Amino acid sequence: MKATPRLSLLVVTTLAAAGTLTVDTAAPAQAAACNGYVGLTFDDGPSGNTPALLNALTQNGLRATMFNQGQYAAAYPAQVKAQVNAGMWVGNHSYTHPHLTQQSQATIDSEISRTQQAIAAAGGGTPKLFRPPYGETNSTVKAVATRYGLTEIIWNVDSQDWNGASTDAIVAAAGRLTSGQVILMHDWAANSRAAIPRIAQGLASRSLCAGMISPQTGRAVAPTAISAAGAAR
Repeated sequence: MKATPRLSLLVVTTLAAAGTLTVDTAAPAQAAACNGYVGLTFDDGPSGNTPALLNALTQNGLRATMFNQGQYAAAYPAQVKAQVNAGMWVGNHSYTHPHLTQQSQATIDSEISRTQQAIAAAGGGTPKLFRPPYGETNSTVKAVATRYGLTEIIWNVDSQDWNGASTDAIVAAAGRLTSGQVILMHDWAANSRAAIPRIAQGLASRSLCAGMISPQTGRAVAPTAISAAGAAR
């Protein structure tokens, strides 16, 4: 019996989740249709919500960058590994999500360094991307991030999911993305998870694909032809 695309995806996703397969989830035919790339990002994970989020992303052929808090990476190490196995990229979002611009340099250093360690210990590789909590930054925050080899990533489009945005509003926000741009969403936001199928449809209708965020430029680009685990390093 000829396997259906949905069944094939299910098999691949199951194997990847089990840790027996590392896979680039962008099919060659899909990649060939990409006239640009956008960066889907989810902050504040991992959590008990992460499996459902990863399932929604993989079922719709999307990859995203997960900006994890160090405290949650330490608490949910299996979910960090699941993010990588599902083809996602893992970034640093501080350890406890403070207002870093109000902290001492030593505290900023601790927030960033402990998160690097927690993510690496959980199997997420050594992040190259850093998103400061609340998008707040200054020269000290940037200098510390640079010391750890991190590129600071803010966003071009705010989905407002943190502010109670509806699924329709989140879909509309994603519809404003242009090639190279990045959208802010959150691991815990049910409406963002519900929006994923329609976000995927909207991107496809505009010949845009979900890409990786370049540590060199901070913009969304085509995924490199290496494993997800390697991309996180």
